[in-house]
Amino acid sequence: MKKALIVYGGWAGHDPEGVKDVFEDILKKEDFEVVTSNTLDAFKNDPEQYDLIVPIWTMGTLEREAESAVCGAVANGVGIAGCHGGMCDAFRNSTDWQFMTGSQWVAQPGSDKVTYKVRMKKASASPLVQGINDFEVTSEQYYIHVDPAVGVVAVTDFEVDNGHHFANGVVTVPVAYTKMWGKGRVYYNSIGHNRKIFDIPEAREMMRRGFLFAAR
Repeated sequence: MKKALIVYGGWAGHDPEGVKDVFEDILKKEDFEVVTSNTLDAFKNDPEQYDLIVPIWTMGTLEREAESAVCGAVANGVGIAGCHGGMCDAFRNSTDWQFMTGSQWVAQPGSDKVTYKVRMKKASASPLVQGINDFEVTSEQYYIHVDPAVGVVAVTDFEVDNGHHFANGVVTVPVAYTKMWGKGRVYYNSIGHNRKIFDIPEAREMMRRGFLFAAR
């Protein structure tokens, strides 16, 4: 049986406990033994014992010891998978974390009231998106700065609107991607503002596949 660690907390606006419940349910249905923790010290407690780490922690501060431990565990083969601010707006001062996870949130024009389309990159032929249809979501549309090494499997278009950046016209930004960190697999999906997002079948299925992809 594979073993997963879910670490949840940080900014309450992203519903970390609710998202934790959704992800724990997904993983248990895939026969994972799931350990949950609401403290970042969990990253220091032998993270290499897990097959998968799932961070759900927005806008926190990660101690150097914990950062080194989790980044080292992934480099040695532990998978990491997460969503939204819980993974890629987690630790704004931890550049090693950002390097490992592959992106960093920088903006969400329109806050959580934007209705936008998530488009699968069918040409990628990735099993992470095969058979999943494009879908719309009303939530925060994340503009992220992205590691050019990532393999993008889903995208969204930022339409022309008010704001300084939009003088550049329509911009396509990754929603979901994979990358490697040493021997470890990384999966990220920018949707997931709260647990209700995962009532959308396509959103839930994307995360399920992402967990299975990343797990050692």
